[in-house]
Amino acid sequence: MLEFANWLNGLLWSDVMIYFCLGVGLLFSILTRFLQLRHFKEMIKLIFKGKSSSAGISSFQALSLALSGRVGTGNIAGVATAIALGGPGAIFWMWVIAFIGSASAFVESALGQVYKEKQDGQYRGGPAYYIEKGIGWKWFAVIFAVATVLALSLLMPGIQSNAIATSVEGAFNAPTWVTGLIIISIVGVIIFGGIKWIANVAQVVVPFMAIAYMIFALIIIAVNIGQIPAVISLIVSSAFGVHAALGGIIGMAIKWGVMRGVFSNEAGQGTGPHAAAAAEVSHPAKQGLVQSFSVYVDTLLVCTATAFMILLTGMYNVVDPSGEGTFIYQYLANVDAGPLYTQAAIDTVFPGFGPAFIALALFFFAFTTIMAYYYMAETNVAYLFKNASFNKIAMFVLKIVLLVAVFQGAVREADLAWALGEVGLGLMVWLNLIAILILAKPALRVLKDYEQQKKQGLDPTFDPVKLGIKNATFWEEEQKKKDESA
Repeated sequence: MLEFANWLNGLLWSDVMIYFCLGVGLLFSILTRFLQLRHFKEMIKLIFKGKSSSAGISSFQALSLALSGRVGTGNIAGVATAIALGGPGAIFWMWVIAFIGSASAFVESALGQVYKEKQDGQYRGGPAYYIEKGIGWKWFAVIFAVATVLALSLLMPGIQSNAIATSVEGAFNAPTWVTGLIIISIVGVIIFGGIKWIANVAQVVVPFMAIAYMIFALIIIAVNIGQIPAVISLIVSSAFGVHAALGGIIGMAIKWGVMRGVFSNEAGQGTGPHAAAAAEVSHPAKQGLVQSFSVYVDTLLVCTATAFMILLTGMYNVVDPSGEGTFIYQYLANVDAGPLYTQAAIDTVFPGFGPAFIALALFFFAFTTIMAYYYMAETNVAYLFKNASFNKIAMFVLKIVLLVAVFQGAVREADLAWALGEVGLGLMVWLNLIAILILAKPALRVLKDYEQQKKQGLDPTFDPVKLGIKNATFWEEEQKKKDESA
C-alpha cells in the first residue's frame, strides 16, 4: 500500500504540479492587482461584520471553520518535514505559496459564494457546485465531489489522528488505540450535531489554540532573538541555492516548500470554498477576502512560528537526497522529522515540557481539522445525493467511514498515513486549480463590482444578472425578492 501511494504521489506531485500551483497563484495575484496587499485592512474588518442566520454562519465562524481545516498537523509536523527534506529554504517557498496562494483562495472562495445553494435549510457550496453551474461540466463536478469525499473522509483524516496518537504516546505513554477511541468519541458527538455545532466549536477552539501556540513560540523566539538575522539569511540563501552546503537541494526546497505549504494553508485546494459558501454575507467578495486572510494566519503566522522555533534552536536535521540514510545537517540523532523537532525546540527553553505541550497543541490543531474535513465531505455528499431520504443514509455512512478512518489513522504507521493523505490532497488540487482557472472571469467581475460599490460608499450587495453571471440561482432569487419588496 505504501509503495502504491508513493507511486501515485510521484505522479500527482511531480514538478509540473509544483510549478502549476505557483503559476496559478501568481496569475491570480496579477489579475487581482495583488488584492492580498491592497485589501489587507478590509479583510480584517470583514471578519467581524457578517452575522449568522438560520441558514448560514457568520463571517467569523466561516473563518474559524476554514482555519480549523487549514491549521492542523501541517503547521507542526508538516513544517518539520519540509525542513528535513527541503532544508531551511523550504520555508521561504512556503511563504511564497502562501502570499500568492491567498489570491487563489479569494477566487475559489468568492466562487463558492456565487454558486452556493440552499439545501435542507442551510447553505451548501464548493467546487462541485461552481464546476457544474459555472462551467456546465456535471461530469467534472461529480469527479471532484467523489474525489473530495474519498480524500476528506478516508485518506486525509488519518494524518491528523496519527499525529495526535503518536504525540500523546510519546508524551504520556498512552497506547495509540486508546487515543484513537477517545478522538472518535469526541468527533462523533460533534459531527452528529451538524454544521452549527462544528462552527460553534471551531470559533472557540481555533482562536484559543492559535493564541496559546503563538505565546510559546514568541517566548522561544525572544530567548533566541540574537539568532534571527542568521536564520533569515539561512532561509533565503538556501531557498535560492547559494548556500554552500544546501545549494544542491534547491529543487527539493521548492518542492517540499510548495507541497507542505499547500497541505497546510490549502490555498487552491478547494476546501476553503465549502466554509466560505456556508457564510451569510451580502456580497461574495466579502467571504473571498476573509478566506484570503486565513491563508496568512495559517502560513505566515503559525507555520512561521514553528519554523523559527526549530531553526533558532537548531533542533532539526536535513536529509541528503543523494544518499540513503545520510544527512547534510544532523543536529538530532535518531529523531524522525515531525513533531519531535518542535518538541526538542520547546525543551531548550522549557525542559521536559515539549512533548506534553506539542501533544496538547496537536490534539487541538488536528482535532478541529478532522471536524472541518467532515463538514467539507458532507457538503459533497449533499451535492451527490440530493434525494432527501437517500441523503440521510449517505450522511450516516459518511460519518461511520470517517470515524473508522480516524481510528485506523491513529494506529497506522505515520509514513502510510502521510502518503495516503498526500494522494487525497493531490487529487483535489489538480481538479480545483483547473476549475478556478476556467472560472477566472466571473471571480474577477465579483471583485471589480465589490470595489466599485465600496468607492461609492456603499455596503456592497450582489446582483449576478447585472454582472452577466449565469446560474447563480440563490443570488438571483434573493435579488427578485428585493425587487418585489421595493
